[in-house]
Amino acid sequence: MSDGKLADQFFDAAIDLLERVRDEEGEAIAAAGTLLADTVADGGRLFAFGAGHSSLAAQDVVYRAGGLALMNLLAVPGAVGVDVMPATLGSALERVDGLASAVLDTSPLRAGDALVIISLSGRNALPVEMAMHARALGVKVIGVTSVAYATETRSRHSSGTYLKDHCDIVLDSKIPIGDATLTLPPIPAPFAPASTVVTSAILQSVMATAAGALSDRGIEPPLLRSGNVDGGHEWNGRVFEEYGDRIFYQH
Repeated sequence: MSDGKLADQFFDAAIDLLERVRDEEGEAIAAAGTLLADTVADGGRLFAFGAGHSSLAAQDVVYRAGGLALMNLLAVPGAVGVDVMPATLGSALERVDGLASAVLDTSPLRAGDALVIISLSGRNALPVEMAMHARALGVKVIGVTSVAYATETRSRHSSGTYLKDHCDIVLDSKIPIGDATLTLPPIPAPFAPASTVVTSAILQSVMATAAGALSDRGIEPPLLRSGNVDGGHEWNGRVFEEYGDRIFYQH
């Protein structure tokens, strides 16, 4: 099989997943966008968290041209991306009980804020505990996960629950167990994961919905412009000045 054919198959698989999410999760996406708009309108702050590769989608909505300036990254040292050595340490940290509580207790999150938690499997202690503790603090939680994992895997949290069980709104990414979308004999393992593409698209659709919901209420959405277009830095400077008390990546 030619490389081009495999490339086409991956695009088709990703498009199929995106179409499923669009058709089946539209109501939940609208609710998530409204929740973020409510939070902004009420003076709350926005945060996003993901561990490992799930952090890519979280980072994609932080300090982003065309994105909401109030979206902040909630980082867990050692669990953001694959920048630790060995890389497997990040995966191990996701299974540590108590880590999420320690992070939240020393973070700027407070009652009235909103937190987006991204976890493909939703089974590890870190995202489960993060959602549980955040809600106990009075924070609204939006979970982005593949719900299929809850029926086909075992939870790694002591409660036996999953991320989806502790969210105000759940967005199901529809990603298959194991993430990879393609198989090809005689290659022994599936390949071509699509979770980053799909999850990032979900979050950008939520951000778009939030911006529209704010505009519908007569509130100008606090959006950033690209620093690579004329006037972009000046625009962003005004946004940072107006909303500085709710933006933490500037400090």
